[in-house]
Amino acid sequence: MRKLWALYLKEMLESVRSYKLIWIPVVFIVLGIMQPLVSFYMADILALSSNVPAGLMENMERPAASSVMAQALGQYGTIGMLILVLGTMNSLAGERSSGTSELLMAKPVSSISVVAAKWTANFTVLVIAIGLGAAGAAYYTVQLMGALSWRDVIAASGLYALWLLCAVSLTLLFSAWLRGPAAAGLSLLLAAVMSLVHGLLPVKLNWMPASLPGMSAGVLADGGTGVSLAPIVSAVLLIIICIAGASLLAGRNKLPV
Repeated sequence: MRKLWALYLKEMLESVRSYKLIWIPVVFIVLGIMQPLVSFYMADILALSSNVPAGLMENMERPAASSVMAQALGQYGTIGMLILVLGTMNSLAGERSSGTSELLMAKPVSSISVVAAKWTANFTVLVIAIGLGAAGAAYYTVQLMGALSWRDVIAASGLYALWLLCAVSLTLLFSAWLRGPAAAGLSLLLAAVMSLVHGLLPVKLNWMPASLPGMSAGVLADGGTGVSLAPIVSAVLLIIICIAGASLLAGRNKLPV
């Protein structure tokens, strides 16, 4: 555990030096507070536009606070996921290209410790980012749109964080095999395919991790009456498989540089 803790502190120090621990949470905060602000001032924005059809403003209703909060979390499924994947893509690929991984593997540390430390550091950044972003979004939603259940906000944010963690874990796995940009592209493609397949067959494939964003929105809408354990379990299994696969690939050290 001491070695794992030391490796984790090393990864966190690198996150500070590369400013990843700063700019990723800042992006998440901006994404989070934009949605309630845009929703609240949408009528004014449209009123300033010269090509708004007559009668549109009269029938326009302000969305519910829970809907605005769900849309704010939805921002993390596109831009937020892209930011996290870009911040993770060189976790193993960058060290392999620079030769740092060979020096690290020459020391008495296991590959699983190295990968687990990197995964935990990226998990820490994700939790800080979505925690601050969701808190900012919830604060402005309550101030501008109406009351929210903080318990539901925390539960919905946790479910969305689990989906994002799947993408981060996939990126870490592919980073042990491919160069950084290829790892990022492949993990984003796989996440998009999972979302597309789940969207085509939402009932039969409601066990997939891709159903977590919809479940998160459901928690905000109805308090989580439709929450199922199946997608949570499948997401945890996917994460464990990614960590194990990345450890095996990093331990072989026969990867193309």
